[in-house]
Amino acid sequence: MIYKNTSLMGENVDIEVQNGKITAVGQLEGEGLDLKGCKVYPGLIDIHTHGCIGYDTMDGTHLEEMSEYIAGHGVTAWLPTTMTMNMDKIRNVTAIKQLPQKGAAVLGFHMEGPYISPKHKGAQNEKYIKTPDLEEFNTLENIKMVTIAPEIEGSMEFIKGCSEVVSIGHTDADYECADKAMGLGAKCLTHTFNAMPPIHHRNPGPIGAAIDNNIYVQVICDGLHIHKSVIKLLYRTFGSGRMVLISDSMRATGLEDGEYEFGGQTITVKNSVARTQDGAIAGSTSTLLDCVKKAIEFGIPEEEAFKMASQTPAELMGFKSKGRLEPGFDADFAVYDDNYNVKLCVVNGEIQYRNNL
Repeated sequence: MIYKNTSLMGENVDIEVQNGKITAVGQLEGEGLDLKGCKVYPGLIDIHTHGCIGYDTMDGTHLEEMSEYIAGHGVTAWLPTTMTMNMDKIRNVTAIKQLPQKGAAVLGFHMEGPYISPKHKGAQNEKYIKTPDLEEFNTLENIKMVTIAPEIEGSMEFIKGCSEVVSIGHTDADYECADKAMGLGAKCLTHTFNAMPPIHHRNPGPIGAAIDNNIYVQVICDGLHIHKSVIKLLYRTFGSGRMVLISDSMRATGLEDGEYEFGGQTITVKNSVARTQDGAIAGSTSTLLDCVKKAIEFGIPEEEAFKMASQTPAELMGFKSKGRLEPGFDADFAVYDDNYNVKLCVVNGEIQYRNNL
């Protein structure tokens, strides 16, 4: 299959796909699907998203419906993200045997809690918070990333022994604690600035430690969780090679205002803002593409914004065949009009979404 006449980084190219892989990019001979000069970018990879269109990862069902929905918004791979709940519930949800056959590819799960701080629990259910247990964790299947508070008992041993990507979040850690955790292998901050101590000029906290260790930072760029000036501060500090855009979306994404269940709690969505009953922000109702568009609106160059939602999360997670539009990489890409509306989404070489193209 050849995709003809598309704009890649301002250059008109064709893309050849065979057996789910990109085999050539350039001016190619042969007929193919005319993309009418629309822009093309590598498929978005959402490593932190709980749900959408009325469904949630913790339901343990409807992953395919969620995969189809987010493919329509440029996402080609994702990590369904669990909540702080009963460990048996988490185990049952993540022990999935049949992956979705349509839409974005599920590459594993992000386990957000229960190894977190009650002080910065956010929308997580304090009832199920517990100390880290590496032996217990190793009995779980399909976990690719785990969020942990490094200051709680047993965290350092967990981080040192964990074979999956460890992200620091929902934490009250100071600089020294976070720095030690990063030295032991923690590679990322979970929704940076949210549910953690802020930077203070004498107490720089986990964000200061992240700067010194040059690790990755997840960022909810929806225009609500973090002010645009702080988004630009993070971009100038970490660059597109270390800053990862995430949606942190919950089940109300794609739906109207109202009351929804989230992690065993009632969440109220008003004017597209989700909050717990005590007023804490509870995830977002934005797609990852919404966050990319908001980053561009804030002044981050278009190519860099898309990179932070594709190549950079792929590199963080070690997904070596994803995140680039180059021969040898998986044929995961999306095609956009000038307003960033998705016209086509291809996952592993198969068209999963098409809109008037």
